[in-house]
Amino acid sequence: MHSKWSRRSLLASGFGVGVANALTGRSALAQTYPTRPIRFVVGYAPGGATDVLARLIAEPLGRRLGQQVLVENRPGAGNNIGTDVVVRAEPDGHTILLVNPANGINDSLYKKLSFNFQRDIAPVAGIMLSPNIMEISPKLPIKTVKEFVDYCKANPDKVNMASSGIGTSLHMSGELFKAMTGVPMVHVPYRGAGPAIIDIIAGHADVIFDNLPSSIGHVRGGTLRALAVTTAERSPALPDVPTVSETVPGYEASAWFGIGAPHKTPPDLIARLNKEVNDILADPVMEKKLTDLGGTPLRVSPEAFGALIVGEIEKWRKVVEFSGATVD
Repeated sequence: MHSKWSRRSLLASGFGVGVANALTGRSALAQTYPTRPIRFVVGYAPGGATDVLARLIAEPLGRRLGQQVLVENRPGAGNNIGTDVVVRAEPDGHTILLVNPANGINDSLYKKLSFNFQRDIAPVAGIMLSPNIMEISPKLPIKTVKEFVDYCKANPDKVNMASSGIGTSLHMSGELFKAMTGVPMVHVPYRGAGPAIIDIIAGHADVIFDNLPSSIGHVRGGTLRALAVTTAERSPALPDVPTVSETVPGYEASAWFGIGAPHKTPPDLIARLNKEVNDILADPVMEKKLTDLGGTPLRVSPEAFGALIVGEIEKWRKVVEFSGATVD
């Protein structure tokens, strides 16, 4: 299930900054852009990792562009409502999308979509690579992944697995876990990670495979109990938390985040946005903020980010087929 776009290969690929830094001699269009505030569409409710990252990037991006970047939450349909908003927007650089793992999953998970993500959304820039984290309510008498598997098997179909929506990386990370361990869990989709986490903390749901940025504060504060991270290697942000693969060999799932724009957005505007985002990510202050959230800055060209998306779509196609999950 490993994608060839590992954290190391992406960061060492040499794609990153070269194309963006070639922006000498910008066109008149790029020089006058933007002419009004930019909509930054997030396909989830406030409080989840996508929302956290969008708001983290929006302020410095707006400052650099000379216009406000306004985060607009459009939750629903596993991120597809927000994506559709951007697909239908004018391709003038004034509407952008927080791209996330669901965009790589939904291509094969949903039988009917109003758009083709690869065709209709142009890759603009990366933001961050991050683990998901398998975490539970501290009210459960469980401390390890093995204990969780045993608990599920002793309580068939009584364990609720929360997610930020059908087809999200949170959902599919859990489906992959179910498929590889044989544990029975009932999937409970929410309209974003924020409300799901609230129910986990309250003990109304049992487990979630959340993106690390939206959960790390709760883990450190003790309101959520971390069992494992989903990447092949332990996270430097939580070095004492084991990987799922230490108990379930071969398990791996990573979260990736970036920015997309409507198809036919002029290349000059995409290049301008890419340069500004990469410069923001190169700032040591921003790098520390992302590291504190458990992530690694993803400074890549639009072409490299597009290649990552293609690789993730193929990876998750295999997981969807393996799990048998589908959405009409």
